[in-house]
Amino acid sequence: MQRAGSMMSRLGSCLQALPSALRRSLSSAQTKIFGHDRVKLMESLVVGDIAELKPNQGTLSLFTNEAGGILDDLIVTNTSEGHLYVVSNAGCWEKDLTLMQDKVRELQNTGSDVGLEVMDNALLALQGPTAAQVLQAGVADDLRKLPFMTSAVMEVFGVSGCRVTRCGYTGEDGVEISVLAAEAVRLATALLENPEVKLAGLAARDSLRLEAGLCLYGNDIDEHTTPVEGSLSWTLGKRRRAAMDFPGASVIVPQLKGNVQRRRVGLMCEGAPVRAHNPILSTEGTVLGAVTSGCPSPCLKKNVAMGYVPYEYSRPGTLLLVEVRRKQQMAMVSKMPFVPTNYYTLK
Repeated sequence: MQRAGSMMSRLGSCLQALPSALRRSLSSAQTKIFGHDRVKLMESLVVGDIAELKPNQGTLSLFTNEAGGILDDLIVTNTSEGHLYVVSNAGCWEKDLTLMQDKVRELQNTGSDVGLEVMDNALLALQGPTAAQVLQAGVADDLRKLPFMTSAVMEVFGVSGCRVTRCGYTGEDGVEISVLAAEAVRLATALLENPEVKLAGLAARDSLRLEAGLCLYGNDIDEHTTPVEGSLSWTLGKRRRAAMDFPGASVIVPQLKGNVQRRRVGLMCEGAPVRAHNPILSTEGTVLGAVTSGCPSPCLKKNVAMGYVPYEYSRPGTLLLVEVRRKQQMAMVSKMPFVPTNYYTLK
């Protein structure tokens, strides 16, 4: 399905431009982890298998606490330049940075070779079916050789030293461009010279990520949600599961075997748009849980939502009710993503 419609025009390209470290409250935080023991440090904090990443390959992972709760979601890339490139949520920036800095000091005190550098970079997200075509005009590298969740450092429209990563939290093909904050406006302006490119805000991206079934930290996942409850078990590396050597493993791993009380599910809803905190009920009217994200789907012309229900109600096709403005309306548990994703992989 071609993702068309919505305020950002999915038939073209959109640029989410948040061009300075001064706007961290709206953008992403970027960090370099370097030293011989950089993988050891990162694997002491996240659930993913960082050691298996190939040069310039990245993965979505999760910071977890000892209770199994999710502290934040992040992308970790094993760069060919000899460091890990970490992108985490700006809304969690202070706690994420403290978490990493404390672990750096802990490892350094035991003789480990590891360090951390905060990057003063902006992150521009160029997303949509024509994103690669737009970007190709301004780079020498062949973007056909850059598949989903890989990155490369290149000059972009005359701005040198940009890290271009084939990713973006929209479900569409596209890239995120890490650029020095001082050069961000110049690069954004160059991209916007192409009539295919339009500026898009966080509200527009929110509809895209929800259609793609992607979580928003603080809404759909938080410190009181485990990866299994959040339907994010795929982020747990096979080796890490076996070793049980990540924070909260003693809670999380048993849940993989079915010992979990609730799950995040997708909902296709009738009636008025469903929003966060609306109750989810059984067809008998018993409150089961609550919606965590919801909006009208521009592609499907239906209302979609995500929320948590007891495990026995999580099977796709299960009929439920949602309560909106004290009125009950039908909802059905749906597989996610609601709209097929268009990530670029090598053929």
